[in-house]
Amino acid sequence: MLKSIIAAGGFALAAINPVFAEDATMKCDDASMMMVQQDMDKMTDDSMKMHKEEAMKAMDMAKEAMKMNKTDECAMHLDEASKAVMKK
Repeated sequence: MLKSIIAAGGFALAAINPVFAEDATMKCDDASMMMVQQDMDKMTDDSMKMHKEEAMKAMDMAKEAMKMNKTDECAMHLDEASKAVMKK
């Protein structure tokens, strides 16, 4: 009985894992774009200049992909921009 409970728990964790992985990347929508842009705008220190430039390049690519309705590519670039902002 204990083995079946452990096995059921393992299957439950395996089913939940893809859900969390899906949320790991940013969504390509206006709200996410605005959130990352606001975080970039807060980067005013000269020591953050390199990370801000990296974030701006990724953000520009995300905006371009969004215009072309390439949501997966947009989300990838938006995630890169977000990670660059977090490097503060």
